[in-house]
Amino acid sequence: MMHLIKYRFLCTMRDRVAMFWAMAFPLILGTLFYFALSNVGKDSLKTIPVALVETTQSEAADTFGSFLDEMEQGESKVIDVETVSEEKALQLLKENEVQGIFYARDVPTLTVASEGIEESVLQTLLDSYNRNAHMIRTVAEEKPEGMAAAVETLADYQNLVKETTITGKETNGSQQYFLALIAMACLYGCFLGFSTAMNLQANLTSLAVRRCITPTHRLKMVFVDLLVTFFVHFVNLMILLVYLVFVLKIDLGANLGKTMLVCAVGGLIGVAMGIFVGSCGKGREGVKIGIMLAISMTCSFLAGLMQAQIKHLVEVNVPVLNRINPAALISDALYCISIYDDPARYIRDIGILLLMVLILGLGAFLMVRRERYDSI
Repeated sequence: MMHLIKYRFLCTMRDRVAMFWAMAFPLILGTLFYFALSNVGKDSLKTIPVALVETTQSEAADTFGSFLDEMEQGESKVIDVETVSEEKALQLLKENEVQGIFYARDVPTLTVASEGIEESVLQTLLDSYNRNAHMIRTVAEEKPEGMAAAVETLADYQNLVKETTITGKETNGSQQYFLALIAMACLYGCFLGFSTAMNLQANLTSLAVRRCITPTHRLKMVFVDLLVTFFVHFVNLMILLVYLVFVLKIDLGANLGKTMLVCAVGGLIGVAMGIFVGSCGKGREGVKIGIMLAISMTCSFLAGLMQAQIKHLVEVNVPVLNRINPAALISDALYCISIYDDPARYIRDIGILLLMVLILGLGAFLMVRRERYDSI
């Protein structure tokens, strides 16, 4: 038994092409994702510099100034206000030192030099203030007895909305891509499994010829090959996890034990898929590799590797695809750990993946067992 494990391990490690796709390629792609997506969603968190011009002395103008002070001193600190003369404000706007000019009047106004996200935020603040001011005036005129309740309601509304998970952690728009990347890396174990399957068929490789004439039971060979290949691929996935978490600082959740379990089951299904495809029929090697690539990349695409919204669209329109797509199940299980705390959903994903492994492994064994050769 041990000599079978030893030589299967050596054969797997010497397969440079399969090891590149199973280990090196996910690391390279993860690095590219990091540099491409590291700034996603960060620009909107910057404080926006604005100028305030007090053109009139009135209660309405003072109230608007107080509103801007609250926005500046609040927890989120959306804006950074500098009170200056109109001439100075226009100069700052021209030099791009501020993104807009607020005019404190009876009806406040805003002047900007261009259109963009920051200018839109400023316009939204002004519109919100004008709506609230109009409501206060209407209540004061029509139902003065409700003024205290209206003011209290507006005071409670000053905090801006912050998107968080159910566990209280802030979400990251790029995180879904890295979850899909791990799922793709798991499925890329198919290249290692495929190489293993090729060495079980005597009509394809000389090594398989020597193995087939031995008295070793086919089930034993398939089991050892699956075990060793899975071990190698699991180490590859752990290297990827260490790189993502400790080098690129990607948040994959606090429960690394559950994350490792997902990677273990995902790596197992990748290897099993490679062995299954490699054992199917007598097609050429290139055709089988093309089939594996098509399956793994299609599954990864539907799991959100290229576009994060794809997985959600599939869930809304064809949810059954997310229940049979191994990449979607892997990324969903990781999602349950890092973002959405749902143990039942996590267990369901793991259970479906293990069932797929059982089906693929049994199918590969049945096809390899019935192979017979007229001459070896």
